[in-house]
Amino acid sequence: MHVIKNGTIYTMKDSSPFKGDILISDDGKIKAIGTDLGTTDAEITDAEEKTVIPGFVDAHSHIGGVWMESEDLNEMSNPVTPEMDSYYGIDPKDKQFETAVSCGITTSCLIPGSGNVIGGWGIVLKSSGDSFKDRLLKHPVCLKAATGINPKGVYSGRNQLPMTRMGIAFLLRDYLRRVKEYMEKKEKYRDEPDKMPPYDLGLEHGIPVIEKKIPLKVHTYMHDMVTVVDIAREFDILVTIDHAQGASDFYDDLCDPHVKGVIFGPISAGLFPGEGGKIDFECCKGLHDRGVKVTVMTDGPVTPENLLIYQAGEAVRKGMDPVDALGMITKTASEIILCDDRVGTLEEGKDADIQIYDALPTLYTSAVLEKIWINGKEVNIK
Repeated sequence: MHVIKNGTIYTMKDSSPFKGDILISDDGKIKAIGTDLGTTDAEITDAEEKTVIPGFVDAHSHIGGVWMESEDLNEMSNPVTPEMDSYYGIDPKDKQFETAVSCGITTSCLIPGSGNVIGGWGIVLKSSGDSFKDRLLKHPVCLKAATGINPKGVYSGRNQLPMTRMGIAFLLRDYLRRVKEYMEKKEKYRDEPDKMPPYDLGLEHGIPVIEKKIPLKVHTYMHDMVTVVDIAREFDILVTIDHAQGASDFYDDLCDPHVKGVIFGPISAGLFPGEGGKIDFECCKGLHDRGVKVTVMTDGPVTPENLLIYQAGEAVRKGMDPVDALGMITKTASEIILCDDRVGTLEEGKDADIQIYDALPTLYTSAVLEKIWINGKEVNIK
């Protein structure tokens, strides 16, 4: 047993902080939250005058699978590669996970890169743990897709479809159409094995998207977001809008119920002509106020992991309440990546992913991370 005592606790389940204790069980779960908690044999961490919050959740990252010299999460051999799976592209011992811990990130959604229109399945992984399987929260959590300059940039140089936005929209629709036809044939001939369609792993990976069990996670900017929402409506699927620069121009479309969430950023990415020319952090408050789930991302290691908290601060600078900004990178991010049953808030029964700061980090730029636990085990901050 371990007890964190006398801290100012932001559970993120409730909006108001309070002074109290958190009891962590030996199985790495939060056993209780309240006052005067503990047992005679519990290890104690005194959090007097400290801020206690959930671990940060990065809803869009490539750490462990992308390096300067190698891209094990970006299979740029064909514009449609839904059969790919991030599970097989991650090095769980990569030093990038230590960097994530030092930035307060306890959970990351790790996805294929954006070179292809359809890139494959994504997973959710803890930043530390006893083994890869111990750290794995959800597999799959999404099917990655991309619009705009990334797939255009890869395949136009090869004089190959898709060279245009028209081509990208066609390939997205064509893939989803083929998944639906595949599902219909499987259902129609389920009692006639000789007539069943040949097994197709790429189409199989799209079935949970059509069934709304996981979203299509789309790298998209500016007016391409409208195309993505149109396709989501057409096929009645859930999507997340990732990067989303220029979102403040498209509030009406992004309020569509087919949008599972908007994942904004990162701010240090390049501005692309015609699609990424607007950095509008005011959209975080604008979307939040309209009831749209919104968070920010690192896109690590393309950009540094410490951008998560910096971008939450930028949202505050653009008018967002600091506690709402904290909720973006904890509770809301966990909901968008379908892991809110385990992480994102401090509640009894959830994973003990807990941070102690000397001040509220979304309000005070000088706030320092002092201690962090993942699955109830304290992890060294390097």
